[in-house]
Amino acid sequence: MKPHLVHAHDCAPQPWRNGGGQTRELLAWPAGPHWQLRISRADIDADGPFSAFPGVQRWFAVLQGAGVALQLGCEQPLHAGDAPLCFDGAEAPPCRLLDGPTQDLNLMVRQGKGHMQVVRPGQRWSATLGECGLYTCQAGLWSDGTQTLHLAAHTLLWHAAPRSATWQFVADDSTHTLCAYWLGFSPSSTTIGGHA
Repeated sequence: MKPHLVHAHDCAPQPWRNGGGQTRELLAWPAGPHWQLRISRADIDADGPFSAFPGVQRWFAVLQGAGVALQLGCEQPLHAGDAPLCFDGAEAPPCRLLDGPTQDLNLMVRQGKGHMQVVRPGQRWSATLGECGLYTCQAGLWSDGTQTLHLAAHTLLWHAAPRSATWQFVADDSTHTLCAYWLGFSPSSTTIGGHA
């Protein structure tokens, strides 16, 4: 089965209600307001609170820019290349830009299990969840042992991966410390197949 590819520049930006940024929705399953899985890229231009998503587990990572500080009990700074921050979407934390605008990646799961992890150079990843993906910050080669694809920067690769699949991503430019993020999702009761 071939993976599904989504390029961020092909997704129309949606302005935030508070005017502090915009979001490009890369994937939502099922489509519509009652999704179980949502992956998006955000551009944050100003300080302000996140939107509240009750019942949603959320992963957040900085892709570009100096970083942000989220108020989750205490102020938690987050920079490009840091491990993603996972938190309850109902919290809607205030967000402070550390030094100018940022570009960020969001994984949101309403039901089931989710996973987001920084791709480390030369390190393989076991795609053990029912649905798995990769978001590229840099162009490079993705392989699952049976097929290899060259991906442009800012591409989401997504498909229903075999539980035994081992993935690898090698960036074209090895001088960049942050090249991509692994993503995973497993629904609580049903198997996703329609968007893969």
